[in-house]
Amino acid sequence: MPVVSFSNLGKAFGALDIFGGLSGEVPRGARIGLVGPNGVGKTTLMRVLVGQEPASAGTVTMAKGTRLGILEQEAADAFLAPEHTVYEEMLTVFADLRAREAQLREMEAAMAESSDPEGLLERYGAVQEAFAHDGGYEYELRIQQVLTGLGFQDDQQHMPLAFCSGGQKTRALLARLLLEQPDLLVLDEPTNHLDMEAVAWLESALQRWDGAVLVVSHDRYFLDQVVNVIWEMRGQGMEVYRGNYSAYVMQREERWARRIKEFAAVQEHFYKELEFIKRFMPSGDPQAKGRLKRLARAAQAVALGGTQALNQKWSEFMEDDPNISKRTWDVPEIEQAVKSLRAPDPSLDRFRLRLRTRQRGGNEVLKARDVTIGYPGTELFHIDDLLLQRGECAALIGANGTGKSTFLRTLLDELAPLSGDLRLGANLDVRYFAQAYEILDPDQTVLDELLDHQPMGLGEARSMLGHYLFRGDGVYKPMRALSGGERGRFALLVLALHPVNFLLLDEPTNHLDIETQEMLEDALRAFPGTVLMVSHDRYLIDKLATQVWELRDGGLRVYPGNYGAYMAARDAERAALASGRTAEIEAAKSAQNAHADRACSAPSRARQQAEAERLIGEIHSQETRLHALAEAMVTATEAKDWDEVQRLKLAYRDQESHLAALMAHWERTEIMM
Repeated sequence: MPVVSFSNLGKAFGALDIFGGLSGEVPRGARIGLVGPNGVGKTTLMRVLVGQEPASAGTVTMAKGTRLGILEQEAADAFLAPEHTVYEEMLTVFADLRAREAQLREMEAAMAESSDPEGLLERYGAVQEAFAHDGGYEYELRIQQVLTGLGFQDDQQHMPLAFCSGGQKTRALLARLLLEQPDLLVLDEPTNHLDMEAVAWLESALQRWDGAVLVVSHDRYFLDQVVNVIWEMRGQGMEVYRGNYSAYVMQREERWARRIKEFAAVQEHFYKELEFIKRFMPSGDPQAKGRLKRLARAAQAVALGGTQALNQKWSEFMEDDPNISKRTWDVPEIEQAVKSLRAPDPSLDRFRLRLRTRQRGGNEVLKARDVTIGYPGTELFHIDDLLLQRGECAALIGANGTGKSTFLRTLLDELAPLSGDLRLGANLDVRYFAQAYEILDPDQTVLDELLDHQPMGLGEARSMLGHYLFRGDGVYKPMRALSGGERGRFALLVLALHPVNFLLLDEPTNHLDIETQEMLEDALRAFPGTVLMVSHDRYLIDKLATQVWELRDGGLRVYPGNYGAYMAARDAERAALASGRTAEIEAAKSAQNAHADRACSAPSRARQQAEAERLIGEIHSQETRLHALAEAMVTATEAKDWDEVQRLKLAYRDQESHLAALMAHWERTEIMM
């Protein structure tokens, strides 16, 4: 039985229909990604499925005893005890285990004081066996792993929830849900408040997840790594695709091409039927009358549900759709209905971004040697040697605060480099796309804002806005009333107004829905110029980048290739460092990157880096030892070897203390680097 199933589901707010006629199910163990344009009702559907909102039509059936875990975009009210620290909130998940742990301590004290502990020992063994089986010796380690994986530093783990930011509360709620291990985990934009490392950890955790997952996300790389089914919501309903996001994209294009072909065949059949009816209807031919009735039904079905609706029973249309006409149609009405049918066209709700270039520009677009980037008195990072050539796409990545946006400001000549030689090539038309859309005046209407950027006639302006999906009275909305996705779409329109051959992008896909991300990706792929983008969008980087520039440890490191190549190189570096093979590290670096990193060449920093990597390897080994000791305790308990159980328990506590010391040492080393 599926965890959740739903049939003919609809939701309306007053006279506004959000969606209708949706049917589907969430099987046990399924990992489903829910995608679609902004405003189509994805979050509303999730809330209806988990019972947070009532449906306006249809039914939702949840398997008896299903445990739900729900992560919403805002987690401010998710905690009943805001005085708890983050760590204390995680402990609440294991209240039963902690109670049994206290019971074991009491039983141990009683046995120590008893002159005849044999009777107590048998009870103790049973309680301890169940305790070990349920993870009693591992829950604190699990908490530490989850909080660390989601980016909580030690001091943040012991911060009261009341003092946490909104993003920290969302991460804390996600951590608690992962520890609770519900049967169905429902996630609404889970990567919004996570850095790249934390997202990668979450992907790994969800890949091993035993329960079902239903997730709404604009992070296409995340969907590629986590889900195996895509639900696509559109104004016409919902469609199911097997596979991850990339598989969905391929299937979607194939499906639409097939439907366009099917529509052409159906339309040709309709015209032949219409010709027969017009020829024989005047003579009262009964066959023509029957065909007229069938054609009226078929034309209405296709108009409402596409060619696939021809497989649905007419009685179902009569029951489900109030727009179906129940009267008899005459020949002119049928002819008009057939001529009004339009082929399915997914591009109606899309726009096509075209970036214009005016001149070719030189071969060397950006060159830097021995450059320090930052503000007077504050060095952010150093560049030894850097070259970006015409037609390349470089992705600049790194933790917040490392200097990514500062580097773009330096290239725009708003800041001077602190030292060194930084040059832009000849004949460059440089344009900058900012994540905050600072160029937009919040008090202007959409139409006036466009005319301020590019004087043109009203008809041309409205036509251009319509191409970017600003239609009707929407052109008179003030900029401040636009959603984040709409502002992003308008900023892309402004970007396309001017010729450019060197494009600087600062988090270009922030606030964009998946369809708009796809449009931007297509435009950048077709762009003949050069691109430097600061982005956390791993899917975009993987599809477009020819170089990945990582800001780390006060230096800029260059990795040839896309995001996948960068990750492979980083994994090779970590493996080499963990095993202490210094020569192999250097060989990997020289093979991947001809640019030496001055920050890593400093002996003290190199020693600190090697020590940090050594500690990471030892921490992983220590976690493996703890897991083995926990399993040994279970085995010893089953064998009722209580002396061995006691010995293992003491060993576990010693090793747990050793792990805590290693973690503290690693954190101090990271701070010093």
